[in-house]
Amino acid sequence: MFRKIAAIALHLCFCVPGISQPAAIYSFPLEDSTLKNQLYNAALSKKNALIASLDKEHKEDYQGIYEERFEVIATLMKSSRLVAEPDAHQYLQQVLDRIVSVNDELKPLSIRLVFSRDWWPNACSVGEGTLIVNAGLLVRLKNESELTFVLCHELAHFYLDHAGKSIRKNISTLNSEAFRSELKKLAKQEYGAGAGLEKLFRMLAFGFRRHSRENEAEADEMAIQFLRKTGFSGQGAISCLQMLDKVDDSSYYAGPDLPVIFNFPDYYFKKRWIQNESMIFSEMKGDASALTEAERDSLRTHPDCPKRIATLEPVVLSFPAGRDFLVDAATFNRLKDRFSVEIIEELYREEQYSLNLYYALGLLKSGQHRSYAIYSVARVLNGLYDAQLNHRFGLVTEKENRTNSGNYNLLLRMLDRVRLDELAALSYYFCTQFRQEMAGYTAFEAEWKKAQENKVRSTH
Repeated sequence: MFRKIAAIALHLCFCVPGISQPAAIYSFPLEDSTLKNQLYNAALSKKNALIASLDKEHKEDYQGIYEERFEVIATLMKSSRLVAEPDAHQYLQQVLDRIVSVNDELKPLSIRLVFSRDWWPNACSVGEGTLIVNAGLLVRLKNESELTFVLCHELAHFYLDHAGKSIRKNISTLNSEAFRSELKKLAKQEYGAGAGLEKLFRMLAFGFRRHSRENEAEADEMAIQFLRKTGFSGQGAISCLQMLDKVDDSSYYAGPDLPVIFNFPDYYFKKRWIQNESMIFSEMKGDASALTEAERDSLRTHPDCPKRIATLEPVVLSFPAGRDFLVDAATFNRLKDRFSVEIIEELYREEQYSLNLYYALGLLKSGQHRSYAIYSVARVLNGLYDAQLNHRFGLVTEKENRTNSGNYNLLLRMLDRVRLDELAALSYYFCTQFRQEMAGYTAFEAEWKKAQENKVRSTH
């Protein structure tokens, strides 16, 4: 029983329209399979070396964590989520090299720095030398100084061995006499054992989170020292944290106006798709209300961004004059533009249809990659129809959730309420609206044909 409980607890420590149209769907740039293999093998070698160096004491616990951690890395490196396209990877290494070349303490470290196509705005140090920057973060950054601060922060985590310290502390706690004694007491209780166990792990999780916040403050302090030597503007650290404080976890576009987008001359938008439910039922459900600030804070491992900014600003004021771009501004902006599309493609590949639709609608509203955005909306509407027809709708969509943005929840509410025949009609009239503009876009024309067939099927 203890092993099972300990395994659960250890899991807590892981951390403008154009005239001509393209003729095919978007394809990811050609990727370097050799690079993917090199990254995978380097991570595997590191894992094996760590396991081989373990002492007998608690070896099984440590090995289990190292194996789990490697699986997270291996899953990324074997998937289309990993950006192994040479130009993108080379650019990221150039930024890293600039940091390492002026910070001698980082030179001995073995670092694997990669981009992922994941949509959420995050970067992380896995703990054994792998650093990951999500596309969802890069598209929100304004310049290389912000990116460099992010990398310096994650490098600080790795250099300070925060992951290793956390693992060692947690294993020590779980194997302590006090913890084992408390588990034995709970096991003997006839009543209230479940509640006691829940309280015990809640206290343990709180301790993990508190130490994680302390690690974040320490990583910020060291990151700003790394950044100071690079020649980049120290204001990148402040503007990055200001962005993260206001970031919408669902999208980096303004929320789509659903009653406008899905209102057509021959098919009007139905208010019941998104209207609020009765107050009594809404209170019973309690799912769509926004999180309070206290609840949000309880879920954070990072200290509040305003507090981090207040701590770093005096240091930044002492920085020598720096620049926003020092490596390759053109590549930085090209990758931002490219990743705005690749995030959508990856979401479709993973059959995350509701989030894919939200991003595609946001891209359409932004005016960027207009033809691709129109095609993407048409594609996912047809995909949603097929999923609902084949009783797979719940597998490709989400339900309203208090941690989502209000705009995304509104779309989820609509998808939850729209009927099969209505979904077919939405797809058909959306495609009809853009049919002339998209003439010659082969992939869109295929979706238009599907939309016609689905509408005919739904009326019989």
